Amino acid sequence: MYITRDIFQLKFAHYRDVKPLLDEASQKGMFNEHNCRVLTDFTGDAYRLILEQSFKSLAEYETMMSGDIGKDEWQQWYMKFKEHVVSSHREILKQII
Repeated sequence: MYITRDIFQLKFAHYRDVKPLLDEASQKGMFNEHNCRVLTDFTGDAYRLILEQSFKSLAEYETMMSGDIGKDEWQQWYMKFKEHVVSSHREILKQII
């Protein structure tokens, strides 16, 4: 099992603008696959947003990256979302137990 975390540093105080976008994506089923969880900071760096997903294999992850996020609906949503992002990074973790 592999866990991916896309960690976004939002612009200061932009969470209020991003929350409706997250709700929209959730209603459209964009976060339903791959056990997606959407997390925000409780401690540490402020205004972080984390999209965490799980995959059975790296091949499954690669299929998602080359397919789902290439769809027009996702791209249109992401164009609105990224206006609120300062930076991001990705972690890919392997679950061992």
